[in-house]
Amino acid sequence: MNDRAALDLLLEHGPLTRSRIGKLTGLSKPTASQLLARLEAAGLVVATGVTEGRPGPNARLYAVDARAAYAAGLDVNPRRVRAAVADVTGAVAGEYELATPGKAAGDVVRQVTEALDGAVKAAGITRGEVHRLVIGTPGAFDPSTGRLRYASHLPGWHSPTLLDELAAALPMPVEYENDVNLVAVAEQRLGAARGHGDFVLLWNEEGLGAALVLGGRLHRGFTGGAGEVGFLPVPGAPLVRRVTRANSGGFQELAGARALARMAREYGVEDLPRGEPAEVAAELVRRAAEAGGADGSGGAAGGPYGRLLDAFATGLATGLASLVAVLDPELVVLSGEVIVAGGEALRERVEAELGELAASRPRLVVGGVQRHPVLRGALESALAATRDEVFDTSR
Repeated sequence: MNDRAALDLLLEHGPLTRSRIGKLTGLSKPTASQLLARLEAAGLVVATGVTEGRPGPNARLYAVDARAAYAAGLDVNPRRVRAAVADVTGAVAGEYELATPGKAAGDVVRQVTEALDGAVKAAGITRGEVHRLVIGTPGAFDPSTGRLRYASHLPGWHSPTLLDELAAALPMPVEYENDVNLVAVAEQRLGAARGHGDFVLLWNEEGLGAALVLGGRLHRGFTGGAGEVGFLPVPGAPLVRRVTRANSGGFQELAGARALARMAREYGVEDLPRGEPAEVAAELVRRAAEAGGADGSGGAAGGPYGRLLDAFATGLATGLASLVAVLDPELVVLSGEVIVAGGEALRERVEAELGELAASRPRLVVGGVQRHPVLRGALESALAATRDEVFDTSR
């Protein structure tokens, strides 16, 4: 327990002296010295230098050996596979992105291994040095069948033998997690939800989804489908039937990325941007937030873009109201390219609308992990399990 406490302190604070470790852990100097000697012998801690500029003799500084272990994460969507490798301290050692537009179903194992190998090569290590891999995908793998659900738009990932094939091709333990859940992991560990045990994360990018953290833990549901709020029937949108076949639902039609272009035309926005639906939607929201004015007044004064931002905020708040009524979270984190593009102007509008539609009043914040949040969450999840394994000096 003392060994793990010291390692966690070194991860949190960076290099520390023996006396500082002793004070933070409550251990005597002799015990702290024995602890550090033990961790050095186990290859978990290295001396990195000495203190300078202080009275008295210089003290040796110790840090976690970054080379003690590596973990990897993958972020998969229909257009690309993004991979990264991090050392045990959490520092990203290598990244790689593999474009996969229109790839055949049989290419999935090759895509995963190629993307992972690209990140491994960039990190200057071998595949065998990766202790654990976490793969984030849309939807979720049903624990009873092993098949991917809620993501019919992801080609090749629905084979009943896929997980066995990937296990045979990869030498390390592999875990699979919903991509939005991984964003919540990143926000809870590094971002806007640090210190919060009950929160909802609303994600809007290629699709619209949510992650539910209750009592400090992700709530996945019986089939892994908790948080698939894009299928949620909502006022203001047509009732969508056979939602899994349509891969859409009322909330998705009301406030998803594809709805923004339609709304923009309805409100008279000209010169629509070009690109993928999420890129188009994010650019429209960004323009709308800027047109709303620095004071966030927007509305009719903001012209077509102001009305667009108001309508989008109302759509987001409409779906959130159902989640808030059921879960009563202390915090709602707004994330994903389309939402983040609206910044504070959008957040304020959503919060105001939600205040009129829901009885409870959770605090709304914009996500703080904005660079590859799915991938960062995959790395954080893989690192947590890797550290539990590698830092267990009792074995």
